[in-house]
Amino acid sequence: MKKIFVLFIVCVFMQNNVFAQLIHIKTQENSLVFQITKYKKVIQSHYGTFIKNTQGLENMSVVFNEAYPSFGNGMNDEVALMATHDDGTMATDLFYVSHQQKKEGNIQTTVIHLKDEKKELYVDLHFNAYSDENVIEQWTTIHHNEKQEISLSQYASSAIGFKATDYYLSHFYGSHSKEMMISEERLTNGIKSIETKRGVRTTEYENPSFLLSLDGSSKENKGKVIAGALAWSGNFKLTFQVDDKARCQMIAGINPFASTYFLPAGEKFETPKMILTYSDKGKNKASINLHRWAKKYNLRAENELRPIVLNSWEGAYFKFDADKLKSMMDGAAEMGVEVFVLDDGWFGNKYPRNRANAGLGDWQVNQKKLPKGLDDLIDYTESKGMRFGIWVEPEMVNPKSELAEKHPDWIIQRQNNRKKLLERNQLLLDLSNPKVQDFVFKVVDDLLTKHPKIAYIKWDANRHLQNFGSTYLSEKKQSHLFINYTRGLEKVLERLTKKYPSTIFQACASGGGRVDFGSMKYTHEFWASDDTDPYERLFIQWGTNHIYPPIATAAHVTKSPNHQTKRETSLKFRFDVAMAGRLGIELSPDALDKKELEFAKKAISLYKDIRPIVQFGDLYRLLSPYDDDGYAAINYVSQTKKDALLMVYSHTHHRRYERSFVKMKGLDPTLIYKVEEINMDSKKSHISFNKQLVSGEVLMNSGIWVDLRKPLQSAVFKITETQQN
Repeated sequence: MKKIFVLFIVCVFMQNNVFAQLIHIKTQENSLVFQITKYKKVIQSHYGTFIKNTQGLENMSVVFNEAYPSFGNGMNDEVALMATHDDGTMATDLFYVSHQQKKEGNIQTTVIHLKDEKKELYVDLHFNAYSDENVIEQWTTIHHNEKQEISLSQYASSAIGFKATDYYLSHFYGSHSKEMMISEERLTNGIKSIETKRGVRTTEYENPSFLLSLDGSSKENKGKVIAGALAWSGNFKLTFQVDDKARCQMIAGINPFASTYFLPAGEKFETPKMILTYSDKGKNKASINLHRWAKKYNLRAENELRPIVLNSWEGAYFKFDADKLKSMMDGAAEMGVEVFVLDDGWFGNKYPRNRANAGLGDWQVNQKKLPKGLDDLIDYTESKGMRFGIWVEPEMVNPKSELAEKHPDWIIQRQNNRKKLLERNQLLLDLSNPKVQDFVFKVVDDLLTKHPKIAYIKWDANRHLQNFGSTYLSEKKQSHLFINYTRGLEKVLERLTKKYPSTIFQACASGGGRVDFGSMKYTHEFWASDDTDPYERLFIQWGTNHIYPPIATAAHVTKSPNHQTKRETSLKFRFDVAMAGRLGIELSPDALDKKELEFAKKAISLYKDIRPIVQFGDLYRLLSPYDDDGYAAINYVSQTKKDALLMVYSHTHHRRYERSFVKMKGLDPTLIYKVEEINMDSKKSHISFNKQLVSGEVLMNSGIWVDLRKPLQSAVFKITETQQN
C-alpha cells in the first residue's frame, strides 16, 4: 500500500466498485486499523501489535463488527448507539462520509465522519494516538440537522473488538476503605459489565478501568494485554461480550441508566474519552504506557515534584483550635514537611462545623475556633518554612446550614415533596444548574482570592447522587441530571484550573471515590483510600497503580494502632509503604516519641532524595501481595536507568528458611550498580551484600535474597549506577 507522507488526508465517498480502503491509527508499537468497504461501511480490521506494512489487510476476511455499531441495522450484539427520532424511527445505519488524519509531533489525530443512511444524523469518531506512549484515545461526537430533538439512549465512547482463543478480564472493585481490589476472571459466551449508577463518588465500588489478557491469564511481563480506562467521573459502563465466533467486543462510555439524552438540532453531544493501550509484553508494560501518558498529557504540573504534606484530619479530626494547629505545624516543620493541610471543621458560624452534621455550604471561618482567621494560620505556616492547604467540600450541603435555608432549590431532590434521603447528614448541590456551578466556583475562588498564599486545595465529596431530581432541569429533561452534574463539575474545575494554575488540587471522595482519568485532568493527585493501614494499603496501591500513576497516589503515614483497622505496625513499615506513592503524614506529631520523631525526620529527608525516582520513574511489579508466599515487591527505575529503588514487604509470618527472592526489572544490564539499603531502623541490613557493586544483569536475572521473615516487615534499597575505576 503506497505510503503518503502528508499531514492531512481527506477521503471522499468511494464508489461501490472500489476495493476496501484502510484507515491506520498508529503508535510506535500499536496499530488500530479500520477498513472502508465497497459498501461504505467502516469495519475494524485490527487492534494490537504495530503493523508496518498493511498491504493485503484490506483483503482479509473481516472478523469484527462495525466501528460504531448502532441499533436497528441487523446487529444483535451490544450496540454503541441507540437513537429515537421524532417520527418514532429507532433504526440507525451509519455509512462512511469522509475522514481526516494529521500528525503533529507525538500525536496523530484521526476523525472518521459517519452519517445515517436515511436521517440527518451524524456521528464522528475521534482518535488521538500518542506515539511514544503507545496510547490511543477514542471518543465520539453526535449531532443532527432534523427539525425536532432526537433522544439518545445509548452513546458509547468506544467500540473495540478483540480476537483470541481465551479472554481473561481483570477489573477493580471494593468499598469504602477497600478500594481497587483486583479480580480476574475468564470470560465465556455472554456479556460481562463493569458499571456504576451512583452518580458521584463513582469509583468507590467499581473503577472505569480494566485489563484484558488474550490467550491466557494475565502475566506481568509476557503475554498480550489491553489496558483501558474511561476518563469520566460520572456513571460509567464497560461491557465485554464474547459471541459464538469467539470474538470479544468491548463497548465503553457513560452509563445510559436513567440518562436518556434529548439532543436538539445544531448541538453536539460529546462523549468522554476512552484511554486504551496494547502490550505484547504483559500487563506491567501496559501500566507503564498508561502512567507515561497520564503524567505527560492528563495530569497537572506533570514535571513538578509533589510536596510532602501533613494533613490534620487523623491528628485532630474536628477537635482543634489555633493553638492545636500551630502545635501540629511546629512538629510538621521539625519533621521536614512542606505543606500543612487543614482538613474539615474550620468553617460555619450559625451552624458550626463541629461534627459532620452541620455547616456544609457555609464557607466562612468559624470565629470561635479560629478568632484570628485563616491568615493567622497561613502566616504561621509560612514562618515555619511550609505552605498552607485547606479542605473543602463545595458540592455538598448540610440541611443544617444557612445555604440550605437560603437556596433549597439548589439541592438535588426528589419530586413531589418526597422525603430527602440523607447520607452522612448531607445533601448534594445541583451542578446541572449554572448558578450552582458559579456558587461552587466562588467557594474556592473566594478562598484563593482572599488568601492568595493558600497553595493546596483538598476537594472532597462524601455522598452519592441518590435523591434523583432537579429543580433546574425541565420535566422532560430530568434524565439529563447524571450527565449534566458531571459536566457541571468539569466546568467548575476547568475554570479553577485556568485561574489558579499553580495551586495544587487533590481529588478526594470518601477516600478513593474519584480515582479516574476524568478528574485527574484537573488535579495533581488523588486520595486513594481513607484506609491508611499500611498492610491494607499494599493491596489498595497495588491495584490503583495498575492503571493510575504513583506520582498522583497520595499515601500517608498515620498513627499505630491504625484508626481504621486497629492494627499495630512499626513506623518504618508505615513509611516504607507510603514512600511508594506521594508521601504524606496524617497524625499529630506530638503522638510520636523522641525516637520515632528522629526516624520520621530521617525518612522524610530520605524521601526528598528518592522521590524523583518514585514520581518520575517507571514502576515494575515484582511480587504480588495476592500471591500465597506472603511477600510483595516493586521497583522503580528512572528514565535514564541510572537510579532505581527496590521495595520489599513481608505481610505474613515465614518459616525459618523462607526468604523473599526478588528479580528486579527495567535496569540496564550493561551498567554496574551500588545496592544500598535505606530507611533502616537497625544497623543490620536485610541483604548480605549491602553497599556492594552488582551488575544490572545479575540483579535482573540472578536476583536478591531479602531476609524478611516476620509479618509486617519491609526493606527498601537504593540502586545507583556507579562508574568503576
